[in-house]
Amino acid sequence: MKVGFVSLGCCKNLVDSEKIMGMLHAGGHTLTTHPSEAEAIIINTCGFIDSAKEEAISVIFEMAAYKKQKLQKLIVLGCLAQRYQEALKKEIPEIDRVIAIQSYPTLHEILKQELGNVTLPSFKDSERLLATKPWSGYLKIAEGCSNHCTYCAIPSIRGDNVSFPMEELVEEGKRMAANGVKELVLIAQDTTKYGVDLYQRRSLSELLRQLNAITELHWIRVLYMYPDEIDEELIQTMAELDKVLPYFDIPLQHANDHMLKLMNRRGTMHEVKDLLALIRKHCKQPTLRTTFIVGFPQEDEAAFHDLMTFVEATKWDRMGAFAYSREEDTAAYAFAGQVDAAVAQQRLNQLMELQADISAANLKQRIGETVEVLVEGLDALSGRYRGRDRSSAPDEVDGLVFFTSSEHIPLGSFVQVTITDALVHDLIGVAHAPVRV
Repeated sequence: MKVGFVSLGCCKNLVDSEKIMGMLHAGGHTLTTHPSEAEAIIINTCGFIDSAKEEAISVIFEMAAYKKQKLQKLIVLGCLAQRYQEALKKEIPEIDRVIAIQSYPTLHEILKQELGNVTLPSFKDSERLLATKPWSGYLKIAEGCSNHCTYCAIPSIRGDNVSFPMEELVEEGKRMAANGVKELVLIAQDTTKYGVDLYQRRSLSELLRQLNAITELHWIRVLYMYPDEIDEELIQTMAELDKVLPYFDIPLQHANDHMLKLMNRRGTMHEVKDLLALIRKHCKQPTLRTTFIVGFPQEDEAAFHDLMTFVEATKWDRMGAFAYSREEDTAAYAFAGQVDAAVAQQRLNQLMELQADISAANLKQRIGETVEVLVEGLDALSGRYRGRDRSSAPDEVDGLVFFTSSEHIPLGSFVQVTITDALVHDLIGVAHAPVRV
């Protein structure tokens, strides 16, 4: 069949989508980006917070409209399907099949029933069809999460942390590199817990050493690191390995110890400050990134002041934040002291305004530096290239480097760029030869 595929949500969900598209491709189905041409449409949904759920429902209705054309099958899977399987079946009759995540071990049989009698590889054994830019790809090293933060529904959707065998990950990394991936981005709900369930020890350092030996890779980046799982061995490993970027993505969620306890987050702000000092001791020019939640139940002005003070003192290179979303099936849903949405939004605005000033000041100090940039685009009108240096993760979660070049540069290449100016989140520069393709 001619199949359209829509992938929503995070990069961890995207890896699942790539595996499913690989299954379809191996079975002889044709993937199309035009829903009007599709005989079947599969939507991999996110169901993490209200805005994600609303987006997923909107896309389902949008795709259901194509049943007036060629569309024969509308299939919904992913996190929203896991959380609301029965409700989706009842409320949206245009959906032909709702597939929960727990059914993925038999997904090849389910899709065989729905799409036609062709043999598909299993979800576990499927070779991914990468949907990212060809030079950058995600390596999901574990599934689920065992932290059970009180605001988060992921453990109830995806289950507890399950690490994938190291030899399988290394082989997958080699395949991706052989197919042109130059930047490998390690992801999981908590990458720092990798191996605890499988090898009874934290094993991220060992995994990084083995991936670092893959010749074709140029950058290795790690996302979603839990602060109290980052030990000195891991920091030293990241500092020593030539392909591993000193990019520390450490979602803290708050900076007030009482709020952290309410969130069921381990560690204290004193311990976090010690951790950041240790990173700066071992790593040359590390990138420090975090995320925070404002408006969590019982967050008063004093707790928010602690957060603002901490952010101002720490001067994070990159920071994201969002207002608390009250999610059913989480402990915090029933907490007393729910914060008014308007107050939460006001605090979010204040926090992001503070971070904008910090980011602009941090980037201004980088004027005059020469940095290595992965080239990802060219604006035909202005003639300016855009790309990322080691301080920026894919998918525009961080800032970009915009630069000019006297020579044509193939996309996916690495080039040295001298920084000449800085904006709030982005850098401006001029490229220099040679280019590393």
